[in-house]
Amino acid sequence: MAKTDFLTADMTRRQFMKISGKSLAGLTLSASMLSLFGCSQKQVDSGAVATWALPQGLLVVNADLCTGCQRCEINCTLTNDGVCSSYISRVKIQRRLNLDGAGNGLLSGNDNCFVYFPDTCRQCEDPACGNACPQKAITTNEQGIRVVDTDKCIGCGACHEACPWHMPTVNPETGKSSKCIACGACVAGCPSGALSIVDWDAVTSAAQAAYMDL
Repeated sequence: MAKTDFLTADMTRRQFMKISGKSLAGLTLSASMLSLFGCSQKQVDSGAVATWALPQGLLVVNADLCTGCQRCEINCTLTNDGVCSSYISRVKIQRRLNLDGAGNGLLSGNDNCFVYFPDTCRQCEDPACGNACPQKAITTNEQGIRVVDTDKCIGCGACHEACPWHMPTVNPETGKSSKCIACGACVAGCPSGALSIVDWDAVTSAAQAAYMDL
């Protein structure tokens, strides 16, 4: 058996599921993986880079490249809802405007006190949102993505409250909850490259190359 036989796309996805939505800080990535992710080891070490394991590929988020323009939110809602709305967007631009820990105001002199970064659904293996839904309206489709059945959804907001990151959002106009379905509209609308989706075969090939170099 070749020593790379265990590095299948499915195995690679399961490995990234363990750190899905978390910073890669503390990991040393190979040159091939850094190139694939479009980031530097310095950005990884600073905690700027995070990944989400999606069925179709690895969503890579680089906070260093995010300008807070909200085009990801706009593209998301135009694609999925036919409206432009940050509130119901499935991807959320988070803002950290005071990171010095001492509460010294908006711009307190800390280099990291003015940061934007995109945040979205982790597609959890054990979804708190789905477990909390009294109508069992959040199910897993054939691609492994957690989706909301709007015919069952009563808009109670239990999914929003249960999610540690409050990603599902109840649309006040429709009275229905919505969450990320991994459509990729946010990536397509990002002008700075802060969001990208890397195919699993490419991720696996980079992991295999790094393993062979050991």
